[in-house]
Amino acid sequence: MTAPRSSRPTQLGPLLARCRLARGWSQQRAAAELCAAAGVPTLSRHEVSRWERQRRVPGGFWLGWLAVVLDVPLVTLTEAAAGTRRAGSTRAPGPGRTAAAGTRPAGRTGPGRTDGTRACVTVLGRTEAEARRRSGQGL
Repeated sequence: MTAPRSSRPTQLGPLLARCRLARGWSQQRAAAELCAAAGVPTLSRHEVSRWERQRRVPGGFWLGWLAVVLDVPLVTLTEAAAGTRRAGSTRAPGPGRTAAAGTRPAGRTGPGRTDGTRACVTVLGRTEAEARRRSGQGL
């Protein structure tokens, strides 16, 4: 007898973890297999971990290769990815996340920010100013 199908769609992270563990692979091995299959040396175990923890959802390129490497129907992975994206868009923002893209988190916004934003802006601003100076445009 088969288990009744849940009305809730499968989430991608747990599905990827189950498929990977069923093969006895570590996240590093899964990343290596994906890189070998796709011919792209840029995927790391960290990205596989982000997918499994649902911090990120892989795009179409990686979903296709996940289907090949894990021997899971692409439709199953695509539906799970869509369900994960829908579930992620309805979650309340947690620490370090903002409610909408492009909005700043509540809290300190001055030079003493603890999230590193100020340092990045300073470095980028300095680089831009140097580029203008070199081109003769000035500030």
